[in-house]
Amino acid sequence: MNWLLIISIIVVAIILWVIATFNRFIALRNRTKESWSDIDVQLRRRYDLIPNLIETVKGYAAHERELFENVTKARNMAMGAQTVKEHSEAENFLSSTLKTLFAVSENYPQLRASENFLELQRELRDTEDKIQASRRFYNTNVMALNTGVESFPANTIASMFNFKMAEFFEIEEAAKAPVSVKF
Repeated sequence: MNWLLIISIIVVAIILWVIATFNRFIALRNRTKESWSDIDVQLRRRYDLIPNLIETVKGYAAHERELFENVTKARNMAMGAQTVKEHSEAENFLSSTLKTLFAVSENYPQLRASENFLELQRELRDTEDKIQASRRFYNTNVMALNTGVESFPANTIASMFNFKMAEFFEIEEAAKAPVSVKF
């Protein structure tokens, strides 16, 4: 009778551990999805600012057509990205084209003095800061999920229920510097 009770307690403990581990993976996966959603919101805000920025600069530097096309192309690539890796690559390209746009704007004093340009620049800088914060939050959640998926004995539950590791949202070192314009 004692053996039966001990075995029953062990089986119940194992079942409870499996349920708790499964629920922890669900929470980690949902938190990772939610944090990606935060990044997506900020990226969309950034994408919405870019056409206004291009139009403002066009008014002062109309002959920079190739630069405007590159920024538009980079924006479209970023908007069309599907995976985290595609987003990382597209955002790196977009950041470099925006830096070029701001560098060109330094050649136009009237543009730098434009209230519209200054406001767009402030909004873009604010959005960049929010993207960076969202990226850190997302990558922290990805790390927690990936650690759980790889750690023993939780990895057995992860493989049983097909929980997969998530990709980090990384940007190149050159793109990590904030977009800035010097006046």
